[in-house]
Amino acid sequence: MNPAGRCGMVCQPLVWQLEEQRVFNRNRGLRQLATIASISLVTGCGVLSSDSSGSKSPIVVGTTSSPSTLDPAASWDSSWELFRNVYQTLLNYPDGASQPGPDAAEKCAFTDTTNLTYRCVLRSGLTFSNGDKLDARSVKYSIDRIKRISVSGGPAGLLGSLDRIEVKGDLEVVFHLKEPDATFPFVLATPAMSIVDPADYSATQVRKDGRITGSGPYTLQSYQDGKEARLVGNSRYQGYAKRKNDEVTIRYFQDSSSMVDALKSRKIDLTYRGLAASDIVSLQRHQSNSGIQLLENSGIEISYLVFNPKDPWAGKTAVRKALAQVVDRAAIAHNVYKDTVQPLYSMVPAGLTGHTTGFFDQFGDPSTAKARKILSDAGITQRVPLTLWYTTDRYGSETAPEFQEIKRQLEDSGLFQVTLKSRPWTTYVEGYQKGEYPVFGRGWFPDFPDPDNYIAPFVGQQNALGTPYPAPKITGELLPGSRRQSDRANVVKQFEAAQQILVDDARLLPLWQGKQYVAANEDISGGERALDPSTIMMMWELSRKTSW
Repeated sequence: MNPAGRCGMVCQPLVWQLEEQRVFNRNRGLRQLATIASISLVTGCGVLSSDSSGSKSPIVVGTTSSPSTLDPAASWDSSWELFRNVYQTLLNYPDGASQPGPDAAEKCAFTDTTNLTYRCVLRSGLTFSNGDKLDARSVKYSIDRIKRISVSGGPAGLLGSLDRIEVKGDLEVVFHLKEPDATFPFVLATPAMSIVDPADYSATQVRKDGRITGSGPYTLQSYQDGKEARLVGNSRYQGYAKRKNDEVTIRYFQDSSSMVDALKSRKIDLTYRGLAASDIVSLQRHQSNSGIQLLENSGIEISYLVFNPKDPWAGKTAVRKALAQVVDRAAIAHNVYKDTVQPLYSMVPAGLTGHTTGFFDQFGDPSTAKARKILSDAGITQRVPLTLWYTTDRYGSETAPEFQEIKRQLEDSGLFQVTLKSRPWTTYVEGYQKGEYPVFGRGWFPDFPDPDNYIAPFVGQQNALGTPYPAPKITGELLPGSRRQSDRANVVKQFEAAQQILVDDARLLPLWQGKQYVAANEDISGGERALDPSTIMMMWELSRKTSW
């Protein structure tokens, strides 16, 4: 993701007041994405009531998505799930809002009409969980170190529009931007911008001792890499979140089946991220006496393929377009994912401003004949050898079958010879950042629900893929133009044009758009409120029902 922001402060009280009221005039339709449809799998006529403070026993959450790091400066991935709950950001999404609101900050707003200066005033008396003072200098330090450390594929790409940070006293932080950027408050609300204790985090190196010093709703009591994180309520926390429980344990699973077995045997209370399609279908069908509720959330997660331009075959535009012409997204959605996902024909998913069906408009239905012509017109008559890589432990149990289905489709066309290879996430990331993979699969959970966040992260020299993608019209004209618009309903033309460039280049090939499913035992409440607009789970919303 390569969004940018604006910061700074100008002595114009009227502008400040207007901007404080405005902040962003966001697309109201986004709230529909956060609506949860509950499919009750619980039988019986009793109704559980929820104790506002919850039971004393910890709520146990299962997921197949474990952190790759505990340091916000090094993560632009699902490590954010943990960060949201143990660190604090200036802005967050209070009470299910689709627009960022204050958390560590008391108030934030643009102070000029050009969206170049963004000012935040912190709450007074903030401290980290260890008692150290959290002030404006801590905020500056935390964000400056992201840019200074600049981990490859890390969150520094989110700060492309940030010029400098100014501190005024203990409570005032002013962000000065290089260029207008209406997405900057959304950037500040991402867990990447978590505030860390300068005493415990080096300004030049990633922290690797397996510990966290934050100021969020929870503290990290203990952590076992890839196995478990134990969170306990942080009594020093000052922010918008109202914890409905005292303790949460997050357990990390390798696959969906073992996670669902743990849910059924009540070893965990709730599952989040990684439910396999077969398990979702089973939960939907077997309703009687299950004691489990399945919550379905309209999702904006996407899956896509990335082509390495330096590979002798994947670097050829004709090869990429021929592959795009052959891939049958509907078959992937039906055969592999049992229709729990839907085909996607642009990098911006349905439901967001500027969504198009560019790949379908240009390529239509899958066609071997059209793909053969694309290759022959480029002088390619042999079967194209390609190696496709995927990760074994990041995006769910269907990833391997999905790539087997893609291999089948490509080879059945007679135009491709496909080799499949895979690695666990930690080494997988290293591989694509080094440019080792001709073609590789990625999934994307948005940093924030805006079309900018589905294009900017993947283009430019420094991007979330670690694979440079020069796209000067997008990075130099379309994105900067869109970021001048605080009303995001006015950016349709820019994003339609940007998506057409992506279609023409075929460097990124969207495959499907997913939904979010949360399965929970019948005595757990809050699952329908626990996902923020970026589909990150806010553990503090969960509670245990205590009486019938």
